[in-house]
Amino acid sequence: MRIDVFTSLPQLLAPVFDVGLLGRAREQGVLDVRVHDLRDYSTDRHRSVDDTPFGGGPGMVLAPEPIFRAVEAVDPPRPLFLLSPGGRRFDQERARELAATPGFSLLCGRYEGVDERVRSDLVDDGLSIGDYVLAGGEAAAFVVVEAVTRLVPGVMGNDASRDEESFVDGLLEYPQFTRPAVFRGEEVPEVLRSGDHARVQRWRRAQALARTRDLRPDLLERRGGLTSDEEALLEEFGLS
Repeated sequence: MRIDVFTSLPQLLAPVFDVGLLGRAREQGVLDVRVHDLRDYSTDRHRSVDDTPFGGGPGMVLAPEPIFRAVEAVDPPRPLFLLSPGGRRFDQERARELAATPGFSLLCGRYEGVDERVRSDLVDDGLSIGDYVLAGGEAAAFVVVEAVTRLVPGVMGNDASRDEESFVDGLLEYPQFTRPAVFRGEEVPEVLRSGDHARVQRWRRAQALARTRDLRPDLLERRGGLTSDEEALLEEFGLS
């Protein structure tokens, strides 16, 4: 998979793309993530990428020329997404969709936004990671790249891990425990030490249902609520 990111502050992204799962996947050739500095495509000696808005008002706006020049010179994989509050809400479903493609690109907004001609004539779509305002799209770019690439086969050490995480099947993940079995008086649930794998799976499913019901009932509503079998499973483990 190839992902291209266009930004006026590449120094914010380069370090985080070089470490962890993402960094190892890049070293192994599983991922091709490229960061492009919009200032390299500016035409003035100050390497400017922004200007004052027509009509007045506070702040600066990313100018169209360096952005168009950068995208046309690089010819990145499409679709090209503008990271902005007006974009489509990014979620796990969207991450799975993008993970199944050969690649895509991201344009990081900054200042008061981008010239509208970039939005209308250059990018293919928009993405938003939430209903709040950031100083720029770089943090959002990392969120999108991290969420998508960990779903690409070969990126995670154990690809099965991604099948039991939060938002798979519309549920939060079940509680996890590791050694020691007793820590400060708190014991790991007996079922996890029983060796009964079928019972462990039922317990985990019940815990995921209960945790989602208690913390994110909206996710259950989106699934159409609990089925009769799920209600029976909760009752089996005293979680109804």
